[in-house]
Amino acid sequence: MTTAFNPSSKPIIYPNVSLSPHTSYRVGGKAQWYAAPRNWDQLQATFEWFQKQDIPLMLLGAGSNLLISDHGIEGLVLSTRYLRHRHFDEATGRVTVAAGQPIVSVAWQAAKRGWSGLEWAVGIPGTVGGAVVMNAGAHNQCTADSLVSAVVVSPDGKVETLTPEELNYSYRTSALQGGQRLVIEATFQLQPGFTREEITTTTQENLWKRKRSQPYDKPSCGSVFRNPSPYAAGWLIEQLGLKGYRVGDAEVSQRHANFILNCGQAKAEDIFRLIHHIQEKVQTHWSLLLEPEVKILGEFSAL
Repeated sequence: MTTAFNPSSKPIIYPNVSLSPHTSYRVGGKAQWYAAPRNWDQLQATFEWFQKQDIPLMLLGAGSNLLISDHGIEGLVLSTRYLRHRHFDEATGRVTVAAGQPIVSVAWQAAKRGWSGLEWAVGIPGTVGGAVVMNAGAHNQCTADSLVSAVVVSPDGKVETLTPEELNYSYRTSALQGGQRLVIEATFQLQPGFTREEITTTTQENLWKRKRSQPYDKPSCGSVFRNPSPYAAGWLIEQLGLKGYRVGDAEVSQRHANFILNCGQAKAEDIFRLIHHIQEKVQTHWSLLLEPEVKILGEFSAL
């Protein structure tokens, strides 16, 4: 029988943990090692353990923008989902939030205070840390618009506070993507002074817009592809009649063609093959290569 590795501060590192419950797609194999620290001491202890191993590291937030292979992930999967705290500074109009806090909850808390700046985030199904890493956005706004700074830590224990300029933000990407620096906290500049009714109304309207145009009834990763300006990826896919197209239990959404749904028992391989099929059709017809917004991790079959 395998047991969890528990050094001082109890990082609780577990072997052979299924990742499918930890992703919004509800697919994926096992992590060789999995840790979800609940505080700074546990995080430090986890990194101390990792530094003594010769294994890869994968960082995981809410798992809302990931497609993980059915074969799983080698090495340590480190989740920030339990790193949660928030502080609204009335004097400066800034909010400082831990990486594991759902960005949607921060948007609502700001709205109830009458603070503007995060109304766009109400439908984003990820964490603050994930939003910082991928420059999440909606309704023509994004994380970079209001981010003041992000605190990140490297596996060797080095802690840095980075500005948006240092994060090198662009559309749905940052300097943190593909690296091992972990976001542990972020500070946003908001605009107080509005009434609660003003901001909650705008926030609710944004949520309604997303629910009217996007599917929320089945597991998905949100938008699968980045929009190749000036086109919308969903429009390009829809024009090819691919709504409803399926590979196994993976289906192009009838409501929004840039969403692929897990309609029951889809495998990661089904979703991966459907992504490739869409790319192939769009490139053939439009001479455009759709770039995935979803991160694809692990081993998949050659196509």
